[in-house]
Amino acid sequence: MSGAVSGAPGIVIDVKGLTKSFDGHTVVRDLSMQVKRGTIYGFLGPNGSGKTTTIRMLCGLLTPDSGHGTCLGYDIITETDKIKRHVGYMTQRFSLYQDLSVRENLEFVARIYGIGDPSGAARGAIERLGREGRGEQIAGTRSGGWKQRLALGACTLTSPQLLLLDEPTAGVDPKARREFWNEIHALAAEGLTVLVSTHYMDEAERCHEIAYIAYGELLVHGTVDEVVAGSALTTYTVSGKGLRELTAELNAKKGIMVAPFGVNLHVSSRDRRALDAAIARHRKDPALKWTPSEPSLEDVFIELMGRTRDNFQ
Repeated sequence: MSGAVSGAPGIVIDVKGLTKSFDGHTVVRDLSMQVKRGTIYGFLGPNGSGKTTTIRMLCGLLTPDSGHGTCLGYDIITETDKIKRHVGYMTQRFSLYQDLSVRENLEFVARIYGIGDPSGAARGAIERLGREGRGEQIAGTRSGGWKQRLALGACTLTSPQLLLLDEPTAGVDPKARREFWNEIHALAAEGLTVLVSTHYMDEAERCHEIAYIAYGELLVHGTVDEVVAGSALTTYTVSGKGLRELTAELNAKKGIMVAPFGVNLHVSSRDRRALDAAIARHRKDPALKWTPSEPSLEDVFIELMGRTRDNFQ
C-alpha cells in the first residue's frame, strides 16, 4: 500500500498502551494488541466495557489520550484520513433508506463513495448477496436478517481492507445469523480483516480470535481454545434431582460458579481445592450425577465477569 508505514508482515493492527477517557472517566486503559490480516477478531464484554471505544481507536476513528500504533500500516493518530479510506463500518441499527429499493440503496451508497459505475457496483453486490432478481424489492419490507446482509453489502462496496461490525446480528433470527456469518468468513478468506463486537457466545466461537474487555481493560485474548484453556477452571456437569437446592447452596459460597445448561448444571471454580470441599458431600448423593467436563466459553466469560466486578468494586 503506497504511503503506508512499514510494520510486521501480515499484521493489520499493532497498538500499544491505548487509553481513552470521557469526562474524567477512563473507558479504555493501557490496551495493547495485534490483529493479523484476514482475521475475524471478536470483542466481548459487558455493556459499557469499552468495546466500541476500543474498536474506534484501533482503526483511527477515535484519537486515544495516550498510546500509539498503526492500522493498515498507517499511524492511528497522524494518518487517520488514510485509514478511513480503507475501512467499512456497519452499526447495529439498520442505517439505509427503508423506502428505497435494494438496488437504489446500493447505488446511492456507491455514488456517495464516488464509485465509477454505481449501477454495476450495485449489481455486483446483489449477486454476492445471492439475491439476484430482488434488487427492486423495497428495503423496509425485508426481514431483519436480510437488512443486515444489505447493510453488509453496502459497507463492502468500496472493497475495504478492514471491516468494523458493532453487534451486527442483534435481534436477527438464528438462520439469518448463520448466513450472515458465512458471508463474513467468505470475505475474510479473501483477505478482509474483521473486527466485531458481539454478546452471542456462538458468534464468538465463529471468530478466529477473541478478546474480552471489562471496565476498560483487556483481560484475555487469543483463540477460543486458548482462552478456555487459560481460564484454569475446573468444571463439573451435574444432573439429577434437587438441582435447585444445590444451586442455592453453592451460589452462597465464594469462588464457586453455578450456571444452568438445559436440565443440567455447570459447577466451576478456579480454586479446585475449594470446589472439591464445597461439593464433597453432594458427590455422595445418589440422586446426583457428577461428570468432569471442559468449561464452555460461556463459563469462562461468566467467571471473568464476576471476578472483574469483584476486583473493581
